[in-house]
This record gives sequence, structure tokens and C-alpha cells, in this order.
Amino acid sequence: NPPGAVANEQTERNCSLTPPYLPSTAVNTTLQLKELRALMSPLSISAYIIPDTDAHLSEYISPRDARLAFMTGFTGSAGTAVVTPTKAVLWTDSRYWVQAERQMDCNWDLKRDVSIMSVAEWLISEVPPGGEIGFDPFLFSLKTQEDYSVNLMSSNRSLKSMPANLVDQVWKERPSIPPGGLIRLPDRVIRGFLYVCMCLYCKHTNCSLSVCLWLFNMRGSDIPYNPFFYSYTLLTMNEIWLFVHMERITDELKVYLNTSCDGPLCVQLKSYDSVLDDLKMYVDQPGIKVWIGTEYTNYIIIINENVIKTHLPVCCCNSVQVRDAVAVIQLLMWLEKVVPEGKETELTAAKYVDTCRSKQKDNRENNRKLTVDEMYLVDSGGQYLDGTTDITRTVHWGTPTPMQKEAFTRVLMGNIEISRTIFPSGTRGVNMEMLGRRALWEVGLNYGHGTGHGVGNYFGVHEWPVGFQSNNIPFREGMFTSIEPGYYKENDFGIRIEDVAVIVPVTTKYGHNYLTFDTVSLVPYDRKLIDTSLLSSEQLQWLNSYYETIRKLVGLELDQQELHEEKDWMLRNTEPFVAPGSSASVSSSSLTLILLTLREISY
Repeated sequence: NPPGAVANEQTERNCSLTPPYLPSTAVNTTLQLKELRALMSPLSISAYIIPDTDAHLSEYISPRDARLAFMTGFTGSAGTAVVTPTKAVLWTDSRYWVQAERQMDCNWDLKRDVSIMSVAEWLISEVPPGGEIGFDPFLFSLKTQEDYSVNLMSSNRSLKSMPANLVDQVWKERPSIPPGGLIRLPDRVIRGFLYVCMCLYCKHTNCSLSVCLWLFNMRGSDIPYNPFFYSYTLLTMNEIWLFVHMERITDELKVYLNTSCDGPLCVQLKSYDSVLDDLKMYVDQPGIKVWIGTEYTNYIIIINENVIKTHLPVCCCNSVQVRDAVAVIQLLMWLEKVVPEGKETELTAAKYVDTCRSKQKDNRENNRKLTVDEMYLVDSGGQYLDGTTDITRTVHWGTPTPMQKEAFTRVLMGNIEISRTIFPSGTRGVNMEMLGRRALWEVGLNYGHGTGHGVGNYFGVHEWPVGFQSNNIPFREGMFTSIEPGYYKENDFGIRIEDVAVIVPVTTKYGHNYLTFDTVSLVPYDRKLIDTSLLSSEQLQWLNSYYETIRKLVGLELDQQELHEEKDWMLRNTEPFVAPGSSASVSSSSLTLILLTLREISY
């Protein structure tokens, strides 16, 4: 179809028609698939796997590492693609099913799953016995490679590590690494815990960008909205090696890193591209053993039997500031004002450390105007020098349907139930995750994503290993996690309520060493979407207490910034709810008047 067809065109592809129907958002991938298959043929591989990550196994990646998007047209943040001589398939989770149907052309099939087991089962059905499946060892973690191997083990199909990435050879206009951009954090920013918790008898190497940045207290700009730069680190009891693009290290950084000496606190700078050769030379020395984590070390780092594979423990710290709530309140207040007016306007970014470094493609032909007749979900966050934030709110500017209101309230109930839970220190998040789903399950609703994740400190917004999944570590005091249940009705509306909470100690009547969550995201929920008749008295009490905290902490910040209109908006939206049975509320001044009147009557 020609770009910008008609405003009310069908938004999803229909490959069952002859010829197939494609919306203007779909990307033609015929040429790149033809060139990729031409490269596969002489290598004798029956399939090629394209993950969604980079050589550091990052969740969010630089434009130059967006190989999955280049090959498929799909730009979601999670997915795996497989190409064979005759087929091309994408696996992604429920957040992106609609998006994939809008962005992919009919060269691609969509599998509504993300598990390695699902990919492996498909490979077994498509790859002939004895066939080899190519992959880039820089883009597979040790765990990912082992999971594929286990699922393929008895099928007479196997993985084959490729010396060069095939997509890169097809991608003629692949973006380059941005020059410069490395900084050290100001001294006022607390270095806090060492991110790497070392084993004393081993050396340690890691591919995760977050480890390097924490260790050196440095940040970069290689990945949009994430303060990372490409690097590797080898840390021993006597040496520190930093593998980095040397031309990016300024004289000031050389002084900061003590690069002119060779003691245990002096950083030895190495070329980023020499990591394999230098590490192999180091590991081949007598008596050397290196400890690596299986989750965030890529497969190619396995050099010989001196490499010890294990789960790498991670320390946790964070800082979340009240002022982020001000930014989100300003956004919600602005939307509430401009959407009913029906005007076309541009969103002004909040004052974060980094606002949209990369130039975004102007895609006005695919924009559509927000209206008062729909739900709107905004997943927002900011990178500040002293904290990373992540908060999601869902709003409606008109009159929500009964189903929308009930679904929202039940999502809120799940958020509250987890937030007010008291549990023994060391409890795993997976053991309380169902509390976020129970109110939805009661009426046959659910959501297809995780219920929470760790949050970094001027760092990655999704920080393993904290969270509510089976591979997350037990909760301890001081950890930060998001709490984010949701519900999504395809082609209709979506709901998610996401808050960040810190785990704090709590006093109980009999027990000791118990913990609970203290919510540090301080933005009110949309009042018109809350049906308090569904809330228990404990849930309502928690909600009113949370609103009182917002009034106290955010109100002070708004006063200091002299944001009077924003404070009035905040006060209106944090009025205490009266009681279960009504979504109405009364102002604190009105409530005081009622109490005084009742006292006069009683006299």
C-alpha cells in the first residue's frame, strides 16, 4: 500500500487475502530476507536465530543493535526471530501482538509466545534431522545457549556458533557508535554498594554494561534513555581491566581512573575489540580461574575449563525522588486540559537528564488524535543523577464503561494487595505474585506480563535480579521493585498501574524480621475509574493513607516550585474517599464542616 493511505484504514495486516492487505505501517522485508538467505546457504545452516539484544545482553539497545527490527520491521522491545530458507517467524509476548501485526509484512509469521521451548519445538519441526541452527555467540547468554541445547538435545538438531553476525553483513546502513559521551558521576552522587559481589578465590568477568558502570561510577549515552556505554570489565584481586573504545577516554577520565599506574586500584585500559584475545591470554595462565554469571555473560566468553559458570549475586540500591511525581502530574494535568479541546499539539518533555537524545522519526501519517471516549495508558520514567523512575498511570477523560471501571479497580486492588503485604525477610516475589492477579482472576481476567522488576539508580529501569518471577532473588530490606498488574482488551483498551516501592522493615505483634513495601511513586490514580464498592476496608484505608502521603510530600515540592495550579490539581485528585459503596469523595474542608455540624447536633 502507498504510505499514508487513508486515515481510517485497517490497522492490521491480512495475509489471507489475495493479494495480502498491508497497512501503511508494515515494513517490506523481502530484500533483507533474500540477502540473509543467500549468506546462510554456503554456511550449511538450516536456520538462523535473531535475538532482540546486543553483545552485552541489554534489555534496551542502541539503534545499531536493532537487528530484529531491521529484519522484521517489528520495533517492540522483546522478541526472537528465526529465518529458514523458506520461512521467517517472530516470537513475542502479549504486549506486542497487535503491534507486530501492524508492522510486519506477510513474509513473517507471528508466534504468540516467548519461551525458548516454543522456538525449539518449531525448529525441530522445520529443521531436518542433523541440521544445524546458526546463532551469534555474542548475542546469546550462557543460560540461553544452554536452554536451547537442552530443548534440542534429543532431536538430532544442534546450534552452530557463527564467526560473524549475518544480519550485520546484510545491514548496509547500520548506525555507527556515537563518538565521545562518557562521563564520571559527580562526587555528590553516592557510589554506594559495589555492584559486583566478588568471590574471594576467583577472578570475575562480566559482559553486562551495568556492572562496568557501577564499578567505575561512570555513565555514557550509547543506548537512548539508558546511561550506558559499550565496555567489558575483568576484575581480579590485583588488577582492573576496562575494555572500551579507547578514543572515547578523555585525559580527565584517564586521571580519574588512575591509568598511569599498575597497582590494584589502577585501571588498565584495553581495546574493546581485544576482549576475547586478552581474556584468553589471561585465563590460559597457570592457576587462574574466572567466575562468570550465566544470565549476563555471553556465550563466546567461555574459553576453557578454567571458567566457572554460576549465578552472579548482585547488590541492590536506588534513589527515587519526589520531583518525578511533579513531572508526571504536570503531564496528566496537561493531557486532561488539551484532549477535550481536540487540538493538535506537541508534548513538551520534562526536565530529565536526557530528553530524547535520538532523533525520532516524524510519523505524523500514522498518528491519531486522542479523544475523551477512550482509556489512555502512559508508561513514564526519568533518568536523574540520583535516581531512575518508572511509573504507569491509566486515565479516562470522559465517561468510562462499567467494564472499564471494574477492570481498572480490580487492577488497582492487585496493586494494593501486594503493596500492603507483610512478609518474612527472604520471601521470594514469585510466592506473592498471585496477589496482584487474584481480583482479576475472580472475574476471569488476567494479564500476560510480569508483575514487577528491580529498578536501578541512574541506571537501567529494569534491573535484574529483583522482582516477582521464579528466577528473581528473595526480597531483602532496601531493595526497590516495581509493582505493576494490568489488563488488556485487544483492540479496545489497556490498563496498567505501575508504582515503584522500596522494601522496608515492619513491626508485627509477635514476629521479628518482617518486611513490607513502601510505595515511593507519588501520583494519584484516576478517580473516575475507581469503584470503591469493590474495595475492602483495608484496601480503602491503604488508598487514603497513600493519598495523604502524596499530599504531604508532593505538596511541599509543589509549594517550593511555586506550581500552584499543579498543587490544586493534586489536591483535587487526592481527596479521601468516603467509604466503600461509592466512588464519590468529599474535600477535607467539607469533611471538617460535617464533623463540626455533627458535634453541634450531639450537644
